[in-house]
Amino acid sequence: MRVLLLCSAFNGISQRIHRELELRGCEVSVELATGEAGIGVAVAQFRPRLIVCPYLVHRIPDTIWQKIPCLVVHPGIEGDCGPSSLDWAIASNCTEWGVTLLQANGEMGAGDIWGSATFPLRGTSKAGLYRREVTAVAASLVKSALAALRDPDFTPRPLEPQKIPWRVQPPMRQADRAIDWQRDSTDIAIAKLRAADSAPGIREEIGGRAVFLYGVRREEKLSGGAGDFIAHSNGAVCRATVDGAVWIPQARCEGGIKLPAAQVLLPLLRETPRELKSIPRAVEEIRSERIGHVAYLHFDFAGGAMNTGQCRRLLEHYRELQSGDARVIVLMGGEDFWSNGIHLHCIEAAEDPARESWENINAVNDLVEAIIETPDQITVAALRNNAGAGGAMMALACDHVLLREGVVLNPHYGTMGFYGSEYWTYLLPRRVGQKRALALTRNCLPLLATEALQMGLGDEIFDEGWDIFQRELEYYCRILSQSANFGAQLKAKRAIRAADERRKPLRRYREEELERVSAVLFDPQAEYHRARREFVHKVPPREAPARLRRKARFWQRVVFA
Repeated sequence: MRVLLLCSAFNGISQRIHRELELRGCEVSVELATGEAGIGVAVAQFRPRLIVCPYLVHRIPDTIWQKIPCLVVHPGIEGDCGPSSLDWAIASNCTEWGVTLLQANGEMGAGDIWGSATFPLRGTSKAGLYRREVTAVAASLVKSALAALRDPDFTPRPLEPQKIPWRVQPPMRQADRAIDWQRDSTDIAIAKLRAADSAPGIREEIGGRAVFLYGVRREEKLSGGAGDFIAHSNGAVCRATVDGAVWIPQARCEGGIKLPAAQVLLPLLRETPRELKSIPRAVEEIRSERIGHVAYLHFDFAGGAMNTGQCRRLLEHYRELQSGDARVIVLMGGEDFWSNGIHLHCIEAAEDPARESWENINAVNDLVEAIIETPDQITVAALRNNAGAGGAMMALACDHVLLREGVVLNPHYGTMGFYGSEYWTYLLPRRVGQKRALALTRNCLPLLATEALQMGLGDEIFDEGWDIFQRELEYYCRILSQSANFGAQLKAKRAIRAADERRKPLRRYREEELERVSAVLFDPQAEYHRARREFVHKVPPREAPARLRRKARFWQRVVFA
């Protein structure tokens, strides 16, 4: 079955649906919704039987949905429509929300229902809900819709306003999002900031500049005059409310790029708030916990990106665990991403982006090298969330790679015009072989956890349910740490590493990778610099890349016609 994936961005949910469709035997082409003409051409060339829209903020032309079933993933419960449905639910502190799969018609959100499901509304950001709950439910609904499409007895349900109240929620504007720091409680401020993260943020005037605030963490101890900036720590800025305070991790000036909030806001303030040398738990990005003989290392970086300083701090924490008596070290990643490698926003904001790129890459390399060279512990990468580029390669440095079902990996760098490092030329081939390693890095396609497992990028796949995954992970690691042949496992690990070192020293992989990397970084005309700028400034691509687009074969077009 030919399925056109029509989306406004090939983001995490779009990638998940893309892989789910292909794994079920569909021939999938991707089209970015940049205009009616482009959509029409894509449909004419590909001749799909079905169009699926996992993330769409544009209107589907009438000439398309009237001829071909168009299924739209709507992040809202049945009857609750509009582009800001999830935003309103979060801002209103709803305890349950859902996803509805609708067939497009001429009226927003009023199409026939192919399926719907609800989930508890976690106390987290809109982006966090999208990446976990919304994506998981959407994938399940699309898979069910595929089966229904093959069932001659299936008919989608019409929306029945007499049974289910139907309302089109208005777009949430900045006036709706605004925080009244003199009146709004901490709970209200948190709800509003969560509903605006990771886009569009909350717009405010600070120091004469229009600034957008992103993310939020509750502060438990500090307080001050309502609206005052009272502290900063670890890149975040603390702002007082009428009954407490909140930490704001990220910000950007209008027209600028998203950066650590302290980097953006402190230069705009008349008085610089005090810096807390001891990082509060609320903005602590790196932490570890111990369960028996197992140490769990969490690194929760915004967007999964690690700047130079974050890499170095993470390496310090890892070294501490290496020198301790834990038998197993588990790399947990963060709550929204496992890791996406270097921090392109901080690089773009640097005085010398090429030099900062070099420093950042080498800092990640130092961390990956430390993981590889861990002779006295077994290391585990617990990929609870998506990973890409250098982050995906870093996971392969571990002895065991455990995947949560539904996780998407992007083990490549090519979309950024980059050769990459992180010892990928050593780590990737030893997992999947040289031929497949080159194919993965050249084709630049996402992989679903089940695909990664089949080709050897992972060792086990656990349940998609967050709590179930955690229980299965802890059980796996406990058994690993208590194994009667633990010493034999370490001995075998050291022997393999020694044999690999004799075959080709680790430093040579790094030198060869960095030689290729430096040729790109220090060439002002290199594709990497243009791609990085467009990525951080959110310049939308004009069309889907060729690797994602397909055309119907001649005989298919004739049959369709």
